Amino acid sequence: MRRLGLAVALTLLGCPKPGDGVDPKVRADGHYLAGQAAYLKGDFPEAHKQFAEVRTLNPTDPRLPAAEGEVYLSEAKVPEAIEAFESAAKADPKRGTTWSRLGYLYSVKGEKEKARAALEKALAANAKDFNALETLADVQLEDGKVDDAVKNLVAASESAPEGNRGDLVLRVTAELQKAGRGGEAIAILEAAVGKGVKSGAVFNELGDRLVEAARLEDAVAAYQEAAKLDPKDPALWELVGEVQLKLGKVAEAEAAFARSLEVKDRGVVHVALARLCRQKKDDACAKAELQKALDTSTGEELRETLELADLLAESDRKKDALALLRSVSEESEQKGNIELHLRTARLAKELKDEVTVKAACTRALSSGQAGLRCP
Repeated sequence: MRRLGLAVALTLLGCPKPGDGVDPKVRADGHYLAGQAAYLKGDFPEAHKQFAEVRTLNPTDPRLPAAEGEVYLSEAKVPEAIEAFESAAKADPKRGTTWSRLGYLYSVKGEKEKARAALEKALAANAKDFNALETLADVQLEDGKVDDAVKNLVAASESAPEGNRGDLVLRVTAELQKAGRGGEAIAILEAAVGKGVKSGAVFNELGDRLVEAARLEDAVAAYQEAAKLDPKDPALWELVGEVQLKLGKVAEAEAAFARSLEVKDRGVVHVALARLCRQKKDDACAKAELQKALDTSTGEELRETLELADLLAESDRKKDALALLRSVSEESEQKGNIELHLRTARLAKELKDEVTVKAACTRALSSGQAGLRCP
């Protein structure tokens, strides 16, 4: 921040003017700092203007090509950025960041061989350059080299600043999941949190993977940690409650659902509580929670709507359940939701509502899916 403050101050005070007796290189330094300040503020035209002044006053300034390259990179002007960084590499071939930028830019253009060569030079200069490691992983993934890519993504996550580590860990996990290597994904996630990665998204992902692996107690712990790190997300405590139910821990599940409602009052959680009430054969409680679910449901989340429809059907309010399903099934954004249309048709058939059966079946069959049968 002090560096930025100095640069902004120089900009506000103005750079020395020609003819004032100041060495041109000193004046060039003033323009260089003003250009950096403009770049950091996102004023790219002004940055280019100031760097042009530097070129006029001190055309051999070795900092200039890389500085211009960063501006072009921020503007997504790939050819110009490549030209600038190539000039920077000639001026200072040992600067690893320049090769890292070139590796990324070459990869964007699809020039893999050039990208690999540049990235190797970047990593030779700094083996912990997380940008170069991630870009190299991208190139390797395009070549189908999953193991090499995973290794480099893990290394990138361990070298990156705290704010970037979680996203890189999630990238590793996603690639392993795509490759059907869920066990390795869990190991990577557990290693990451063991090394201090503090990310609600990472703990959430770990919880999801642990549920798939039937490690429910561990999943609860992961979701609880995610909820602490992301206290504004009500879904995390809801997940804790769902897993506690699978473990048969009703009191713990109720407590988790209550914490979810403290974050945000949502119909889907009241549905879960209503089911708990039904499980305990507390009809008054179940009725009260069902009403709360109806009162707080927004209709914006399909999962919530379907859960509520199921609860209405279970509560001997099948006509209300059908009305809810029918209204959602008729929405244009649900046109391709075949399962929803079939679900609506099945309940309509049970209630002998032939008009709704025909309408829902028409929507389902319009998909053209082979072998599809409607009630």
